[in-house]
Amino acid sequence: MGVGDTLLNAAFDRDARCIAIVGTAKNVGKTVTMRALYEAAIARAMTVGLVSAGRDGEAIDVIDRTPKPRLRLVEGTWIASALRTRRRLEEDVHALGAAIPTACGPVTLARVVEADDYELVGPPTASGLRHVVRALRKRCQLVLIDGAIDRLATITSGEDAVIVACGAAGAPTMHDAVEEVRVLVERLSVPAVDVREPALRIDGALLPQRVRELVAAEESRQVVVRSAASLALTGSDWQRAAAHLRLRCEHPIRLLAVTVAPEASRRAFEPKAFLEAVAQATRLPSYDVYAGTRALPAKAAAWTR
Repeated sequence: MGVGDTLLNAAFDRDARCIAIVGTAKNVGKTVTMRALYEAAIARAMTVGLVSAGRDGEAIDVIDRTPKPRLRLVEGTWIASALRTRRRLEEDVHALGAAIPTACGPVTLARVVEADDYELVGPPTASGLRHVVRALRKRCQLVLIDGAIDRLATITSGEDAVIVACGAAGAPTMHDAVEEVRVLVERLSVPAVDVREPALRIDGALLPQRVRELVAAEESRQVVVRSAASLALTGSDWQRAAAHLRLRCEHPIRLLAVTVAPEASRRAFEPKAFLEAVAQATRLPSYDVYAGTRALPAKAAAWTR
């Protein structure tokens, strides 16, 4: 069984029919993870919809000019993308109602009618992404989102799950890469609010200045945000909040796994050591989608292929 099948089974075991893949940085394997899930779903004859919170599937990165993994899509797949990137598609011009603008044109929904490599240029806003995902769910058995952390608050629900991608492209050393994904997973794992206990609800994002004020005031109530995506905290600000505040959220995120990309254009980590370190640091099943290997977060977990 391949990595895509394993991840798909984990999602279905949790009744998830929408999977968002978010990354610690650019070029850490989000598209490769999406492709593995897509191919596994297509092998099961499922109708799949894809959307990106940015741009995916291009041959060359538009920013750093490095080669990018392509998205080979088959007939019957639904995508949400800007018009000028499209070919061999049947558009549903009424699916989204009002236009969702991007720098490449308006986003529309369309069905692939000829297998080929396709680019995804998706909604630039959280509200636009939420609207598109809702439309895709009506047409597809599975929706895959190449996501953005700051938009998870609007796309996660009882039918959603999240996979985190990390890799050598995101940090100068393996230790730094492991620590980055550990902190991100910790932040995304904030538990649900306990409605039986006193709570201080934060409207919008929880910012560093507000954290400092709450810590100074020795706030002991639950500090509640809408979702973990509303925690606009990194580094020492996150550490301070996690150590001194009872952080909770109204809509907890369901984390499935972590995927790793041990090689980048400027550096590479030893694959097995990196994968096992990520699994132990995050306490989540971790997968190398390039090598087809995994590591589990138990001390005695075996290296499997």
